[in-house]
Amino acid sequence: MKKADLANETKATGRPRSAASRRAILEATHSLLDSTTVRDLTIEAIAQKAGVGKATIYRWWSSKTAIVIEVFLDSMISNTPIPRADSAADAIRKHLVLLIKQYRGKLGRIVAEILAEGQFEPEILAEFHRRFFADRRAAVREVIEAGVRDGEFAATLDIDAVIDMLYGAVNFRLIAKHLPLDIRFERSLSELSSRALGVEASALPKVVGNQSEAALRKKGGLKTGH
Repeated sequence: MKKADLANETKATGRPRSAASRRAILEATHSLLDSTTVRDLTIEAIAQKAGVGKATIYRWWSSKTAIVIEVFLDSMISNTPIPRADSAADAIRKHLVLLIKQYRGKLGRIVAEILAEGQFEPEILAEFHRRFFADRRAAVREVIEAGVRDGEFAATLDIDAVIDMLYGAVNFRLIAKHLPLDIRFERSLSELSSRALGVEASALPKVVGNQSEAALRKKGGLKTGH
């Protein structure tokens, strides 16, 4: 076998092996976060669970929090896309609901802990902002700008203020934990988004207690009048 052929074969077999190791590290981190916090997580624990050496981990990531960010992004981006909708306002409302649902669980805890660690590691906070907040903000801004171009929203709409108000409310409840990220909050924020965007909220689904009108009707607990 020629040297060039041998080198090509080594590269061909090396890439899948590297990809497998990388995936094992991410899966190990995701699993460990079921029972530990970002602060208590260690590179040693990740390496042991993934079956790799620490040097392999540091080949791709500079710290444990950087790995956690990667794990978070893998799940969060796929679970909270900007939905296709009949209007820009409806797309924003649906996206807020998706975000709140995810933040109620493990992903919400992880993002809160990433932000907490970022207070002591400015470079981590900067990376999280660049890879998550900045990209998501740009995507939401694009939807709202489309609504402005289509005449759905006023041309004078302060887009940055609207984004801060709506998504900031979700993040505040996530971090402060003074009130829950529940269905009632979903409804309230949906109404608030409609007002902030200058859209009538009367057509939004109602909530009774902490359940949606549709859910109650499905259970037979809400009768419709004629």
